[in-house]
Amino acid sequence: MADICLDQYRTGSYTPGASVFKQLLWFYLGDFLVQTPLLPFSGIKVAILRGFGAQIGRGVRIKPHVKIKFPWRLTVGHHTWLGEGLWIDNLAPVVIEDQVCLSQGVYLCTGNHDWSQPTFDLRVSPIHIKKSSWIAAKAVIGPGVTIGEGAILALGSVASQSLKPWTIYGGNPAQALKPRSLKANEPGLEATVGERLPHPLISG
Repeated sequence: MADICLDQYRTGSYTPGASVFKQLLWFYLGDFLVQTPLLPFSGIKVAILRGFGAQIGRGVRIKPHVKIKFPWRLTVGHHTWLGEGLWIDNLAPVVIEDQVCLSQGVYLCTGNHDWSQPTFDLRVSPIHIKKSSWIAAKAVIGPGVTIGEGAILALGSVASQSLKPWTIYGGNPAQALKPRSLKANEPGLEATVGERLPHPLISG
């Protein structure tokens, strides 16, 4: 049986996607300003991320200690929440759509290794989190996973496969637990994104 040869590790066609200067500027300045609790204003953090190439929508809320590997590979929709301690490890693109909640300590992992190769080659694959979904605290999403619209990944769960829309998942590996349904809003309140969509799992 062959031995693992980490000294011959290969990254294949992967590149960081930015110049060395841009990477250093992000690591030593931009990353600090986005993570620090000394700068509690989401608008400023959004502006910094946009300056480094991220596509960020309106009304995005960013809590302290949000860590983003490469902002130039990040897309975030409107009115999305990025919770404290979130780690977006985006060696590959990460797309987070509108009205998504990523809770405390969530980890988005886009990188993996080919364990069948002695050189332990790097493998990367994007993550796509569709609108109206909720990723609960300490949950993990693996490379290549799509979180369906309106889906929930429960506390501490691990999604290594894509999740169906409007379904609640839990466990490691995450398993479908039950459908997710939304109650109707009170009169006079604007309907939520989910309620504007004709879906059989939405009640009321």
